Amino acid sequence: MYTSGSTGTPKGVPISHHSLATHCQHIQKYYGIDSTDRVLQFTSLNFDPSLEQIFTTLIAGATLFVRDTEVWTAAQFTEKLLANRLSVINLPPVYWQQLIQHWVNQREQMLNHQLKLVIVGGEEMPPQALRLWNQSPVNGVRLLNVYGPTEATIIATSFEISPPFLQLPLVHNIPIGRPLANRKVYILDTDGNPVPIGVPGELHLGGLGLSTGYLHQKQLSSEKFLTDPFSNKPGSRLYKTGDLARYLSDGNIEYLGRIDNQVKIRGFRIELGEIEAVLNTHPQIQQAVVIAKENIPGNTRLVGYVVPSDKSLTTSQLSEFLKQKLPEYMVPAAFVTLDTLPLTPNGKIDFKALPTPDGEITREHVKVTPRTPSEEIIANVFAAVLGMQNVGIHDNFFTNGGHSLLATQLISRLRVAFAVEIPIRAVFESPTIAQLDQTITQLRTQDLGLTLPPIQPIEGDTEQIPLSWAQQRLWFLNQLEGSTATYNIPAAVRIAGNLDLKTLQQALSEIVRRHEILRTSFQTVNGTPIQVIHPEATMNINVVDLQQLSVTERETVLHQQVELEAITPFDLEIVPLIRCSVLHICATEYVLLLTMHHIVSDGWSIGVFISELSALYQAACNGVPSPLPELPIQYADFAVWQRQWLSGVVLDTQLNYWRTQLYGAPLLLQLPTDRPRPVVQTYQGATQSLTLNTDLAQKLQSLSRESGTTLFMTLLAAFSTLLYRYSGQSDILVGTPIANRNRSEVENLIGFFVNTLVLRTSFSDNPTFESLLSQVRETTLKAYEHQDVPFEQVVEA
Repeated sequence: MYTSGSTGTPKGVPISHHSLATHCQHIQKYYGIDSTDRVLQFTSLNFDPSLEQIFTTLIAGATLFVRDTEVWTAAQFTEKLLANRLSVINLPPVYWQQLIQHWVNQREQMLNHQLKLVIVGGEEMPPQALRLWNQSPVNGVRLLNVYGPTEATIIATSFEISPPFLQLPLVHNIPIGRPLANRKVYILDTDGNPVPIGVPGELHLGGLGLSTGYLHQKQLSSEKFLTDPFSNKPGSRLYKTGDLARYLSDGNIEYLGRIDNQVKIRGFRIELGEIEAVLNTHPQIQQAVVIAKENIPGNTRLVGYVVPSDKSLTTSQLSEFLKQKLPEYMVPAAFVTLDTLPLTPNGKIDFKALPTPDGEITREHVKVTPRTPSEEIIANVFAAVLGMQNVGIHDNFFTNGGHSLLATQLISRLRVAFAVEIPIRAVFESPTIAQLDQTITQLRTQDLGLTLPPIQPIEGDTEQIPLSWAQQRLWFLNQLEGSTATYNIPAAVRIAGNLDLKTLQQALSEIVRRHEILRTSFQTVNGTPIQVIHPEATMNINVVDLQQLSVTERETVLHQQVELEAITPFDLEIVPLIRCSVLHICATEYVLLLTMHHIVSDGWSIGVFISELSALYQAACNGVPSPLPELPIQYADFAVWQRQWLSGVVLDTQLNYWRTQLYGAPLLLQLPTDRPRPVVQTYQGATQSLTLNTDLAQKLQSLSRESGTTLFMTLLAAFSTLLYRYSGQSDILVGTPIANRNRSEVENLIGFFVNTLVLRTSFSDNPTFESLLSQVRETTLKAYEHQDVPFEQVVEA
């Protein structure tokens, strides 16, 4: 079998027929599997536990239920479990925990289960999952926590989680138990001596089942498979697992983690030594070490420390060097260059003395601090937008995690800081602080920027507030189509736990109070629509109790309620244009339904809403005041500002760009579809999703970097090329939504800002893809610069 563990070069582990047969014969008795059992073969055939699941079942004369390659949700797994009367299942810890959570929520469904044994292994069993197990309808089932590497034939130790153990108040680590029959376990110190009870040491395995070594790797085999000094039997060996463990007072073994250089990041097992080995092959590196660091809780990243022989070596060069030899997930996110590696008194690397990298991702080894006030201002904005602490003037915005959406935020904040209109293309053309400072200085000195008035609160008459251009579009469609749910924005969220409806009501009411747009209605005065802001608007939570229904009836009614909520139209003249329902499923499960009309919200607004709801609910639960500052402006202020600014010469200038850009555009894309285009179009349609494999995604990102484009631009060029080849038309127009939040004042507002941009691509001169990328980049940047013009005005012009 090949170890699943690490690096893109898996190690072959020869296992003898005798070892496997002996293991399966013993494990059948230990598990208590007989001919009446129905056993799930869950793991991949490439993973060694599959051998135990298959052959143990067959030698017992039991029934083997073979899983297909489809990934089952917890609900699907439960259906298969019950329908096929499975009695024995062997699962990885994370999947097992998800299942228990589902079983706790669906208690009634699991009352007829046939389970008698659950085996969990492959990784550490999460202690918090035991609390769920206690609450689940299967908590009387026999539960085992097993441990064993491929090198020792599947499983070497096992711990049975008894009812008394489940009642212990604090469990930090779940033991991996004692060795199985014919297995040996030793916990040794660095000198190879057994350690006392409670003292950590390296776990060594021996006895029957041990592999003969690694296939075609004599050096590694001699390092990991040692002569057994505690056995008189010739040829007896021990396997160094690299796992840290200790004996507990009751004789069980507690697993404490890895002591070698293997870590797990984002689901990938990584041997740090392999990254170090590749780094050390670089001709300009004297020494290198790689560690895993947690920069924020729950977010672990790889950091490389190098001692270069050439001070001109940059971290971008190191990244590209590693990407040619290793998978993307093995390339460190940050590099630190040192004159020497820190050492302990005994001459070993002092890992605790390695410095923490300043930023979040890769950057040049020489960090030059800002030299002028303007560079300092730009650096502060960079740091705020990218979530970094320290930024050097040569740090690249995009290689530090920036993208088009963050570039919009960056520009909006720089506009405020420098009181100058900065085109978004400036970030793409000048992505470092030093370069951007020169661009901004040039704009200011040559007075090429267009100074924008700040968005201020409305003064004077607030009874005739106009609609924003985007709102007017939706109001017109509402008048044209009548009462419809076409522009509803629905969301349904399952909530597990204890939901305090009174506190939820309090948090929702505070959001409605904070955002005037959520208590705004739309009236018509002399044929002209206006916004009417109401001083108060009650948002009541509609609670629907489904607890008394059966599981089947509950799911049916649940889906009916979700659909009914989504398709119920709003009356734009009645506030609030937001609804909330809570479907009470059981004691610890709810479904929260939120629906807003698009005229008061958009995709960005949903993020603002959820963020504020989380903060306000938590504050209310803790009995503390709202942590959110008052909003300096409201959506109505933006609407008035937009009407005043986007008019006259400014509007003509912006529209002239679109008139020129879209002049002579084709009216229709003639795709060769298998059905004729209907005379009357409907809203019936579908969304098609696809996933690009990792290798292709990496190549696309590399192409984007080399071409000076974003990944969006590269994919747009590819999509346009596809349409060109299908249709035979050389003039391709693609519509794309844009957040249109290019003013820092509106970043925290709920409201309808989103706009549509038309991106036109020409294939008339049969361009190469390289030149096409340049064309798409120019077109996209120009469109970003003229994104303020509402789409309907572009169409009209």
